[in-house]
Amino acid sequence: MSGTVLCALDISQPEHEKAVLERAYQLVQLDDARLDVLTVVPDYGTSMVGSFFPSGFHEKAVQETHDALEAFVGETLGAEVNAKVRHVVATGTVYEEVLRVAEVEKATLIVLGAHRPALRDYLLGPNASRVVRHASCSVFVVR
Repeated sequence: MSGTVLCALDISQPEHEKAVLERAYQLVQLDDARLDVLTVVPDYGTSMVGSFFPSGFHEKAVQETHDALEAFVGETLGAEVNAKVRHVVATGTVYEEVLRVAEVEKATLIVLGAHRPALRDYLLGPNASRVVRHASCSVFVVR
């Protein structure tokens, strides 16, 4: 594998995401790869939506999300591992940002959870299924 493992998390669901992060770390250890942990916040700055939020809301949301992501990784994997992890907070649509960050960072593997399954998605959430279909690297889906 060697290179970068991108682990995409929804930190609003820590009970589900713990297993995803732990599996990503196991895969990182197999080949001494770098672990990048990503979460995505909505774009509060769009013209239609942005007018409902106070000035600076998006920047504050990104910072608070970054802090929560670091804390979650630290609680799950420990402080020593957390210090080596790259924490990324992107803005936009989940699957688009996962694919974009994976491409920019030249990820060799994307690890993400299968969330909100429905029969029409063949038991794979809509973001996970889009990432699987469009990623240019391997994708490991944790159930």
